[in-house]
Amino acid sequence: MNYHLLRAQLEHLASMKAKIVVMVSQVAPYSIKQRRRIPTQHGGSVFSNLLQALEDYLRVLLGLVKEGSELIDKVEFVWVNQEDDLQETAMPNVWYEVLSVLHLMAMLCLLEANFLLLARPSATGLHSLIIQEYRRTSIDILIKAAGYLDCALQHVLPKISPQMRRDLPIDLSEEVLGALCAQALAQGVDLQLWVAIDSPKATLAVKRRLACEMVKYWQQAYENIMKFSFNDGWGAKHQLFARQRHIIIMG
Repeated sequence: MNYHLLRAQLEHLASMKAKIVVMVSQVAPYSIKQRRRIPTQHGGSVFSNLLQALEDYLRVLLGLVKEGSELIDKVEFVWVNQEDDLQETAMPNVWYEVLSVLHLMAMLCLLEANFLLLARPSATGLHSLIIQEYRRTSIDILIKAAGYLDCALQHVLPKISPQMRRDLPIDLSEEVLGALCAQALAQGVDLQLWVAIDSPKATLAVKRRLACEMVKYWQQAYENIMKFSFNDGWGAKHQLFARQRHIIIMG
């Protein structure tokens, strides 16, 4: 391939990722202070703007794979880890980058759903009907997060060689991705169950089905995340959350 074309592709990737890094830094404060109002920028929320930027970046990465670009295994991609003991992981593999982007997109959806669900009328002045709409919106967002994670598990992880998969951070392991996917589905079904309980039109059979699905997904999340030993940090918090939900659900 022409040297100048390769350089242009490389610069385009670097530019897109640099933009994403800046946008992530704008979202980060809201993951800590959840009671803030949902931030907006250029007509949309910071969440939706960042998600769109990630989707655009993902399309470019998949385009490189489809074209058989020489950059597929020549560019080293670096990501900061959340649950792994190592602070960051670097790999010269475009599928690792695709996997990392899908993971970030899913985590962003989980953060946005959490942000919406923490809204309270007394704290924010929001009408109760808006809170109910936030709950319904969160269901869609959680299902979207599960979709990203399922895509990572079914279509991207198998593209990475067994040897390289052993070098992946815990964050991107099959078990943690599976736990997050099941958790997103469990939380989504949990919300659907609450909506069904509040609805006089929902039959007992529907409520029972949703309750059974919720138990199944939380069981899957618990079994996956408990395969690791975390001493502290985000991994330990993730395990604690899954264990707490498992105890509550299973009685």
